[in-house]
Amino acid sequence: MNSGKVFLGLLAGVAVGATLGILFAPGKGSKTRKKISRKREDFADELEDKFNGFIDSINKNFSTAEDTAARRVKQGKQKVEDIETEVISAVK
Repeated sequence: MNSGKVFLGLLAGVAVGATLGILFAPGKGSKTRKKISRKREDFADELEDKFNGFIDSINKNFSTAEDTAARRVKQGKQKVEDIETEVISAVK
């Protein structure tokens, strides 16, 4: 199983558990709604941070792959030029 999915499931479980804990705890309705709202905002912020980290990771991996491909193309062109020079020298 993907560790990202496990973490997301764990995070969702914590959020649901915290919300249920607040709902079943004794307290005034308005205070309970404020607590739930704060927990929801905290959860949303944490989820956004994780998503942004994921996107940054993808961008970094793509950039690395792009650089590697460009370097290999350059090396391939150089090898073709070297072989071309050898063939021209051998023909003369």
